[in-house]
Amino acid sequence: MSYRLTRRQAIGTLAWAAAASGSLPVGQSSKGGFKYCLNTATIRGQRLPLAKIVQIAAETGYDAVEPWLDEVERAVAGGETYASIRRMFEDRRLACPSLIAFPHWIVDDRNRRKKGIDEARRAMEVCAEIGSGAIAAPPAGATSGPPVALDAAAERYARLLEIGAEYGVVPQLELWGFSRTLGRLSEAIYVAVQSGRPDATLLLDVFHLYKGGSGFDTLHLIHAGNMRVFHVNDYPARPSRETVSDRDRVYPGDGIAPWKTILAALRQTGFRGYLSVELFNRAYWQQPAEQTAAAALRRTKAVVDRAS
Repeated sequence: MSYRLTRRQAIGTLAWAAAASGSLPVGQSSKGGFKYCLNTATIRGQRLPLAKIVQIAAETGYDAVEPWLDEVERAVAGGETYASIRRMFEDRRLACPSLIAFPHWIVDDRNRRKKGIDEARRAMEVCAEIGSGAIAAPPAGATSGPPVALDAAAERYARLLEIGAEYGVVPQLELWGFSRTLGRLSEAIYVAVQSGRPDATLLLDVFHLYKGGSGFDTLHLIHAGNMRVFHVNDYPARPSRETVSDRDRVYPGDGIAPWKTILAALRQTGFRGYLSVELFNRAYWQQPAEQTAAAALRRTKAVVDRAS
């Protein structure tokens, strides 16, 4: 990745740890540990209705579900209401800590950005209706070509946070390791700090931290209040970091991710929120969804136990 922080941006990044202590509190935590969430990408290939996904998550032992916006919209098109979807989670005693969406809020093109902001507003409205408190805000639409200037990204993220406050929903600044914009942890931290907003929140992912070359040794600099959800998965030794892709993700513990380092850092930050399993492995999509969901939870709990 050719883009690099300026000296002033780097100084702002280092100020993150000090600034973070006044940020939003993380959601309630299980006693002595994390909560476990199923990101619906993990069984997305099975093309199940949202009600079935929620049933599987509850029956396999998850604490929460992190759905994608299009799954919610399909459920509504099929006869559900936002209120019935909210009850769907409540009846199964599942939280919905985050909703995955891909509005182009960060792009330089003014018209595309306006459309992206409108899409983000709509996603946040849906998020509030189904009882979730946050949406993903990745650098969708700005992954290739010249990277978006970080100061411009910070201004745009601040605007997104302002809109979110209208709905009681927090847009989580998501790092994408393959992206030329917000592909590294230092860049995401800088944008969050430079936004000037105390509700700035990060959405990080084991695969993306690896893919972007950020590593895990500085995760402890982030305060728990700046993260609600942390995406977990693993990556193999081959393909290489440069060529590994989303579809190569494997169950936590089945790859080479340094789990002791990752989980120690998360604990050091005070994070006791949701570990959300997000996989895109085509082989897992060929299995029964119940089998994949159960294996993902079992392996996630195993790496947490081993790292304790």
